[in-house]
Amino acid sequence: MKLKLFSLFLISTLYVSVSFAQVTDVEKKLKVINADTVMGWKKGGLIALNISQTSLTNWAAGGQNSAALNGIFSAFANYRLGKSAWDNSLDIGYGILKQGKNASPMKTDDKFDFFSKYGREAFKNLYYSALLNFRTQMRPGYKYPDTENKISDIFAPAYLLIAAGMDYKPSAYFSAFIAPLTAKFTFVNDQTLSAAGAFGVKPGENSRSEIGGYIRAIFTKNDFKDEFMKNVSFTSKIDLFSNYAKNPQNIDITWENLIGLKVNKYISVSFNTVLIYDDDIKVPVDRNGNGLFESGEAPGSRTQFKEILGVGFSYKF
Repeated sequence: MKLKLFSLFLISTLYVSVSFAQVTDVEKKLKVINADTVMGWKKGGLIALNISQTSLTNWAAGGQNSAALNGIFSAFANYRLGKSAWDNSLDIGYGILKQGKNASPMKTDDKFDFFSKYGREAFKNLYYSALLNFRTQMRPGYKYPDTENKISDIFAPAYLLIAAGMDYKPSAYFSAFIAPLTAKFTFVNDQTLSAAGAFGVKPGENSRSEIGGYIRAIFTKNDFKDEFMKNVSFTSKIDLFSNYAKNPQNIDITWENLIGLKVNKYISVSFNTVLIYDDDIKVPVDRNGNGLFESGEAPGSRTQFKEILGVGFSYKF
């Protein structure tokens, strides 16, 4: 009887010990998961509306009345759980300017940029990944003051990029994606622009495809803890693409930065820059009316740069 009781006591002790060890191990894992703020969804973004206006009456120094409106919507939704990571972002911008009494409104900004990337962890902070990026604009574009002949339109151009490679993600705020196998498609869904061979397509065709290598690096953060930076939202991203079949040394570059600063509850400042170089896009200089340009040069591959500084209303989420 004593032997049976001792055996029962021993078995019970071992069972409790194992159970306790398992519970402790689970608690440790839960603490790790809870401590890792990267797990689950991380969402955020910025909405900004900037307005400026100038009114002149009997102004001896000259000038014109003007009004400008510029809006920005930038949002991201990133998901991470276990070995999986899924990053998504959407950037929309539009701006108009009316200058002079009878002048038509002019477009100053127009973009639609959707990005999605899924990865599966291969090693610590390193993921097997696939990426999709789609970019276009929403309204026709003109070389003002000419408002009769379009130089761009919705889906003219539009860019679709599909890539597979490796993604380095040391934190929730930064990633560097390298894809040795990438397909890039350019669409010009306007027959007039297509016939002119705009945006690198062959005259008369509506699309162009390229195979090459691709690198994308992005840093985005809107939850700074430092007192000096807590009202700041910052995003910087750069895309590099090399066409294997044609002039691989001429790398296409798109580099964009967006800074949002909330001054107080109602007032904000936004600063946006975009730098683009695409060897296949021939950019004109000022026309002199004879099909050439004032510099004597035909349209060529040139660095494009846009900067927008606005003061107005914003909401950071």
